[in-house]
Amino acid sequence: MGGRAPWLQWMLLFAVSAVFAFILEWADLPAALLVGPMLAGIVAGTNGATVRLPKPAFFAAQAIIGCLIAASIEIEILTFFMRDWPLFLGAVLLTVAASSFLGWLISRWKMLPGTTAVWGSAPGAATAMVLMAETFGADARLVAFMQYLRVIFVSVTAALVARLWVDTSGVEPPATVWFPEIEWPAFSATLAVALAGGLVGRLLRLPSPYFLGSLILGVTLHLGGLVDFQLPEWLLAVSYAVIGWSIGLNFTRTILRHAVRALPQIIVSILALMAFCGGLAWLLHRHLGIDPLTAYLATSPGGMDSVAIIAAASDSVNLSFVMALQMARFLFVLLFGPALARLVARSVKS
Repeated sequence: MGGRAPWLQWMLLFAVSAVFAFILEWADLPAALLVGPMLAGIVAGTNGATVRLPKPAFFAAQAIIGCLIAASIEIEILTFFMRDWPLFLGAVLLTVAASSFLGWLISRWKMLPGTTAVWGSAPGAATAMVLMAETFGADARLVAFMQYLRVIFVSVTAALVARLWVDTSGVEPPATVWFPEIEWPAFSATLAVALAGGLVGRLLRLPSPYFLGSLILGVTLHLGGLVDFQLPEWLLAVSYAVIGWSIGLNFTRTILRHAVRALPQIIVSILALMAFCGGLAWLLHRHLGIDPLTAYLATSPGGMDSVAIIAAASDSVNLSFVMALQMARFLFVLLFGPALARLVARSVKS
């Protein structure tokens, strides 16, 4: 592929990305618009592609994802969390401890370099972990490989488990409106937060400044009732594709072989984390009387979007509990993931 003209390489990359994304969407697998382009980028990168995305495009995509996460954090979920914070905090700490231990084991066995296994094992916030991992010395390509593989495992398993309690076959996610009417005040505010947040992040020398800068500024303004976001699907699709290509095109055959060689251990660690979270769900059901499906979906280690759709399909599921626990873990990993990864990495080296 490297011998072809750049414009032809881009055309091939677009075409293969569209095919992969369509197949993943058709199979109802999560993060199709990111994973599809990432897989296409891996195919292109391991076959000698020379094209690369300009850095400003990658930075802009990070800022948009920061705004997306900021828009998802609602004051109602935080209020629900504060009512039973010891329960939520205990569940979060146990899950993070288990995932960190599994990451430590993979690092200790030297299957993956540095802190890669720790970042790749983080339970939730997959895109955020991938965006921040490289800043802290991890290999973002292998982190993405681990994170999105787990998202697929968790989402598919959650859907299968849900069918034991409720028929979700007739439940469809809301129809996607790719080109909604632009609400200029909200859309302009979104772009302004992305731009200003990225610049502030650079000035403050934050890790992954464009992502964290827009996220912090966006959350502050959103919870303060000062900003309403509009993130049309076409903008998110472009941002996902840019991030997927940026990761995938940097894969080489050596890196891919490394990932495949570590695949058995990665899958075992994913299954072990899922089993641990299943046991935690059983404890919540057994000792606190929480509905078993509610407990299972709330403790699922990732795939928050898919979990929300499944939870909404059943009247017996406490959707607020599910989303509060999922969001609490997401925020905990987002805030403390870097420090935890460094701590675990130092223990591996010692």
